[in-house]
Amino acid sequence: MLSFNLSRLFIVIFFSFSLFVTHSVHAEEVVVYSARIEQLIKPMFDAFTKETGIKVKYTTDNEGALLARLEAEGKNTPADMLITADAGNLWAAAQAGLLKPVQSEVLERNIPAHLRDPQNEWFGLSIRARTLIYNTKKVKPAELSTYENLADPKWRNRLCLRTSKKVYNQSLVAMMIAQYGEAETEKIVKGWVANLATDPLSDDTRALEFVAAGKCDVTLVNTYYFGRLMKKDPNLPLAIFWPNQNNGGVHVNISGAGITRHSRHEQAAIRLLEFLSSDKAQNLFADVNMEYPVNPSIKPDAFVAAWGDFKQSAMNLAKAGELQTAAVKLMDRAGYR
Repeated sequence: MLSFNLSRLFIVIFFSFSLFVTHSVHAEEVVVYSARIEQLIKPMFDAFTKETGIKVKYTTDNEGALLARLEAEGKNTPADMLITADAGNLWAAAQAGLLKPVQSEVLERNIPAHLRDPQNEWFGLSIRARTLIYNTKKVKPAELSTYENLADPKWRNRLCLRTSKKVYNQSLVAMMIAQYGEAETEKIVKGWVANLATDPLSDDTRALEFVAAGKCDVTLVNTYYFGRLMKKDPNLPLAIFWPNQNNGGVHVNISGAGITRHSRHEQAAIRLLEFLSSDKAQNLFADVNMEYPVNPSIKPDAFVAAWGDFKQSAMNLAKAGELQTAAVKLMDRAGYR
């Protein structure tokens, strides 16, 4: 009888413990602050929850507001992860002490070294290439070569650029400073300004529309803007050119993420970050915004792959943050508004 009662007690304890563990796993969650809009992140979060049972709560806002919020909340922040676009923004978050280092063999294996922070405080999750787009009726590919060549007088009144106020162009110029030095980069940017066909434009889409309409012949944009426009109207006279293939490679940037300094669910957040670098998530993460997977084992979406292969710059993107202030001052001196 004693043996029977002990057996029943063991069974009750076992099932109670099982229910406790199950409840704990399902109660686990990750809180994300994201500068990427809901439609670009929710599919990945849903896939992660389905696979792990860990819920993901998220808040979306612009990167400036999210960084200010993290600073203001300090140790009381509910956020476990920050997701934002551009290495410059991620670098700024790390410099402000908002992120913490993560040691993960999975992340090191899935994400090339130049697309993650040397101190492992942030990691790229998708790649956007900032490249040349030209009017196929007015420019022959043989006329194009490098970013620097756009400063040549032959492009006088033929170039359109997005405003220098956007971080995408600031990061490009910062990486050029890292490659060529300030003096040579300033000379190049002054050449760009001299060749403008119109005042700098508000966004990449506007620049593409100007090129398509023949108001200028060539511009610099992130590839996904080109993809969005061409999906709407495949007959536009626009094409991609990959510059600097014999000189450093195409300038790339990232959307990426880091674990917050005061994360309350650090291990779950690391699992999410690792998941976002995995085969399953990389296909989703890149495809929804027509970007390139950061994981080199994953092929881009067929629509994106049709633009052709290119050699990307292997310079660590931390330079985009380190030299951003210098880039902004240089652009101002060069008259690039």
